[in-house]
Amino acid sequence: MPDATMSPVGAFQVEVQGENLTIPSRIYNAVRSSESVRALTATQQTILHCLYTRHHDGRVRQHHVEQVTGSNEPWVAPFVVQLAGEYVVEILEAISRGLPDLTVPHSAQRRLYGEFLARNPAFFARTQRRVASYWSCYYRWKYPWFDEYPGGPLMEALRTAASEQTGKPWPRYTPRSL
Repeated sequence: MPDATMSPVGAFQVEVQGENLTIPSRIYNAVRSSESVRALTATQQTILHCLYTRHHDGRVRQHHVEQVTGSNEPWVAPFVVQLAGEYVVEILEAISRGLPDLTVPHSAQRRLYGEFLARNPAFFARTQRRVASYWSCYYRWKYPWFDEYPGGPLMEALRTAASEQTGKPWPRYTPRSL
């Protein structure tokens, strides 16, 4: 990655398959050219895309999350779920498009996200609260019902994935369905 213009701001911690990860909340690195990204191995590209989902520019975050939502790597999940708890509605829409199998019972994608959420219940609770808060603050005028807001069905699908993984109902920290 190119040198950062500022140091990363903040960080969050999650567990992925028994390992603790610390991920920056925001980074301030210049964006690499598409040509230089294509020169990397597939794994390097995925890592780079994950890191850029933490970029300070929402359009950059959206572009890079679109590149990783189809990944079956367990360490991609925290980057995607963290973005679901942010305020850019276009990113929520991109995540939902990129995770079509999240609503398919027992799919690999549903298992991957369900396992991640089951290992990180406090992280997911905070994400749900953030989604509800951003909806209420910025989007309630456009989506009067939480279920209509792109984050509503996404949170429901993630909760269902966690419930399927653990075999028990998962706590809801968002408004109830209609």
